Amino acid sequence: MPKGSCLCGAVRFEVEGDFKDPVACHCTRCRKLTGHYDAATEVAKVSLTIEGQDNLTWYQSSGKVRRGFCTTCGAHLLFDPARDWISVAMGAFDAPTGTTLALHIFVADKGDYYALADGVPQTPQ
Repeated sequence: MPKGSCLCGAVRFEVEGDFKDPVACHCTRCRKLTGHYDAATEVAKVSLTIEGQDNLTWYQSSGKVRRGFCTTCGAHLLFDPARDWISVAMGAFDAPTGTTLALHIFVADKGDYYALADGVPQTPQ
């Protein structure tokens, strides 16, 4: 099962079963949260086990979405849109995931300091 953690290891997670190829989000909120853009995969909430939840803090970034990060090291880990799935940051996984970036979203909001020339499909919003 794929496993991962925050930078300091205070929050650890495990995903049971398969998950989707990741999506890279270039929206302003994700860029400001991560310092660049966010790449994450969707997993069913019932498939995600989190250890160290007392070190996990939630930030309500909009009326519909909250984002989870480690209280100790500040690592961004989760995107929860209050549905039956949750997004997990790809950079937090410990080992190779066997996935390939599937899509760039919100490219109309991307930073002006980088180009997207990887051939992955893009959507403006």
